[in-house]
Amino acid sequence: MFCTWISTVAGGILVLCVSLKIFLPYFWADLIYFLRRKRSKATVKKWAKNGILSITDLFRQSVEKNPHKPFLIYEGTVYTYQDVERRSNRVAQAFLHYGNLRKGDTVALLMGNGPDFIHVWFGLAKLGFVVAFLNVNIRSRSLLHCINTCAAKALVIGEDFLGSIEKEFVLNVLENNVAVWLMSASSPFQHVHTLPDKLDKVPDHPVPSHLGAVTDTANTALHIFTSGSTGFPKAAIITHRRTLAASLALTQCGAVSQDIIYVTLPLYHISASLLGISGCIQLGATCVLKRKFSAREFWNDCRKYNVTMFLYIGELCRYLCNQPCVSSIEEDRVHEVRIALGNGIRPSVWKEFLMRFGPVKIFEFYGSTEGSLSFLNYTNKIGAVGRADVYICFPFSWPAGKPGLLVFQVTEDSPFSGYVGNKEASEKKLLRNVFVEGDVYLDTGDLLVMDEDGFLYFTDRVGDTFRWKGENVATLEVADVIGMMDFVQEVNVYGVNYEGRTGMAAIVLKRYHDFNGERLYKHVEAFLPSYAQPRFVRIMDVMQTTATFKHQKTHLANEGFNPEIISEPLYFMYEPAHSYIPLTREKYQKVVSGEIRL
Repeated sequence: MFCTWISTVAGGILVLCVSLKIFLPYFWADLIYFLRRKRSKATVKKWAKNGILSITDLFRQSVEKNPHKPFLIYEGTVYTYQDVERRSNRVAQAFLHYGNLRKGDTVALLMGNGPDFIHVWFGLAKLGFVVAFLNVNIRSRSLLHCINTCAAKALVIGEDFLGSIEKEFVLNVLENNVAVWLMSASSPFQHVHTLPDKLDKVPDHPVPSHLGAVTDTANTALHIFTSGSTGFPKAAIITHRRTLAASLALTQCGAVSQDIIYVTLPLYHISASLLGISGCIQLGATCVLKRKFSAREFWNDCRKYNVTMFLYIGELCRYLCNQPCVSSIEEDRVHEVRIALGNGIRPSVWKEFLMRFGPVKIFEFYGSTEGSLSFLNYTNKIGAVGRADVYICFPFSWPAGKPGLLVFQVTEDSPFSGYVGNKEASEKKLLRNVFVEGDVYLDTGDLLVMDEDGFLYFTDRVGDTFRWKGENVATLEVADVIGMMDFVQEVNVYGVNYEGRTGMAAIVLKRYHDFNGERLYKHVEAFLPSYAQPRFVRIMDVMQTTATFKHQKTHLANEGFNPEIISEPLYFMYEPAHSYIPLTREKYQKVVSGEIRL
């Protein structure tokens, strides 16, 4: 009787498992992710009850649990959790004694990757200051704009940038009543403070806790700037609640305290600072911090430090795939990396990466600096940025197979804090009275598409998509098709001014390969509709990218296809020859005059 009962139960379980596999293949993945998200929300609430309302509160807890555990490894030097706590305490003490600032003031950081970035960040936060991360690659006018926008009362400049900072820039900052601090023992400028010498004069014990106490997690913790690809960078307001929520991202990918996370992205970027550094703190894990990404040194570093997880963005994984192979495929797979988290990897690169470097679980996500909505591809399906799971973590609707503009409702649980000092830009992001009177939605500016299984795919930025002959052209789709050619290493597609906006592709050729205009013509004709086929091609030695490895389009689009301006080889699609042929100055004049029609 008992055996019969056991057999019946076992048979029922087997039938259930097989049925789920056939009819609901992602049931368990959906359930696990749903439970992880619920646990994450519960964790943030639990933190609030226990007085953990900021990232420095969370860090202090990790210090108490693991004071002697390595927190940072930088250029071979190990910094324990306690080391970073004491050093950041000294920064707080120095600004308390010499800073002449008040709680709530904004201090801007112009610093490269290194332990001091984190020491200064945490030290300032312990005094209740709002910290603004500045992009170290922008200069002069844009930099002054950023400092003025966030109403910074002080600016801390890293030692690495002393040689590139112009005297005129420093004078302009000082004239705006912004105190300037240098991470250097001496200063080449007058009326500028130096920080390292003052750190030696102050104690390393904590400043009074009330100075940095957070009373509301909706208050501002950071200002992180957008890329500024369509104008001056905008300072997104990052709340304490968001920094704490972001710290749980690594956990949702299955990371644990024993993991060693490799951060090569710039710390001023939200992925490196909030997902990487804050994520390590939440786990109590170790972070291997790199001054600057190096494709050549990447895997050697991973092997040297036993890295198990890394963060990527943009074209970073492509650069790894473009590196020359070592002596054997097996050697490329000799590493301990099991997880990669990021956004911007192309499907073709994703496949190549797995083939070459082994079964790394790649968690592609969708998110933005200013928006609180995010998706995570927790099933690791190639190409997807997330999934609309059956438990409806996010309330939205989407017709399968049709690209659409992603908007999400602004609520208490999904707030939009806007941009500091730019009410006009903040308001432009909002759509009001969309479905019912009084509702508010955030316009992400991103086009996504959902397949029949509920997987979401990033299609393009609205600003990157262009119209040609009345049809919308998605630049990423065109780039993926051109990237299939065996002589193409990298491609960037954008619209240029010709009878409205027509497509142009900037291509970097693979080593020892030549451009073949006839083959490319046949290829795009076979795989792309006529309106999406690029009419112009530009051959480049190196692709222009941002500091976060995203393709730059604005500058290329502004240069257009004029051989008088562009010294690199140019080609245009010439139907009579069934090929892309050289765009000489003579041919250019015939194209713009209309004598040659495209």
